[in-house]
Amino acid sequence: MTTPRLGRDPVTLAAFIGVAIFGGLNAIAAKASVRELDPFWSAGSRFLVAGLLLVIVVVASGRALPRGASLRGAILYGAVALAGSFGFIYPALRDVPAATAMVFIALVPLETFALSIIQGQERFRVQGLVGALVSLAGVLVIVWEQLGTAVSLGSIGLLLVGTLFISQGAILLKSIPRADPYATNSVAMLVCGAILLGISAIAGETWAIPAQPATWVAMAYIVVAGSIGLFGLYLFAIRRWTASAVSYTTLLMPLVTLPVAAVLLEEPVTVPFLIGAAIALLGIYIGAFMTIRPGRSTVTAAAECLPIDDCPAVPSVRRPQDVSAATGH
Repeated sequence: MTTPRLGRDPVTLAAFIGVAIFGGLNAIAAKASVRELDPFWSAGSRFLVAGLLLVIVVVASGRALPRGASLRGAILYGAVALAGSFGFIYPALRDVPAATAMVFIALVPLETFALSIIQGQERFRVQGLVGALVSLAGVLVIVWEQLGTAVSLGSIGLLLVGTLFISQGAILLKSIPRADPYATNSVAMLVCGAILLGISAIAGETWAIPAQPATWVAMAYIVVAGSIGLFGLYLFAIRRWTASAVSYTTLLMPLVTLPVAAVLLEEPVTVPFLIGAAIALLGIYIGAFMTIRPGRSTVTAAAECLPIDDCPAVPSVRRPQDVSAATGH
């Protein structure tokens, strides 16, 4: 079975574009929800409802829920990659613009490479270091610009810590036995929702039903389209293209977030921010995407941060030079 070439499969291309759009809009929906709702309550209720809906999908389709090591892995993933990351990202979104958050989340593939090297799962590559340094330069420009608009350094720090949890969760997936991705996600989301709601209760947040129509729209979007819809489109695309090809949505999502956030959230777009974002995305491309190495799993940075890396491998035809390269890896 051969993997369709990019641009020659319009249906899969539409799914690819859908992943970029849905993922890019997730940050905007999350930002809109925390304008009215407390952050842990907003995030926890979102994941709890999305997890319950996925359980319905799993049961209705006759899929098996994870057991044993797969169940433990799904619980761990929900606690680290989802609860750990969004437990920092949602509070940060009260202060940090959605477009800034998406640029930071786009750094996840590069951060994953760095953590993999530190933990001995990847070999050091000069290309990765160059990409990291270029991205760092872009991030520093963004931070400098954001501090000039009264965004606190603490909120930016929360955002960065959240992305590191996403990256660490992606590394954990490599040691978790593969199971049905829908079932894995349902368990992970339920665990995440329970943890964040527990933190919300401890923090004394108000568990309020949204009063503003915009908040209802944001929550409905992020639960249905931004969670289940995004995940379904990703699975559809990754089963027809390579994981490396589909992962390029990472670079497209901030391009979706920026103009929509400027219109819907009235977030200002400044020249320094655009320059910093362009530099950061260039660094991500250099370090994480410019050389596609066959045979390794590719980590996505979708704003939903679903464990979509835990999907069936996509068969592909390797060229002779690819096979030799993989053998020497």
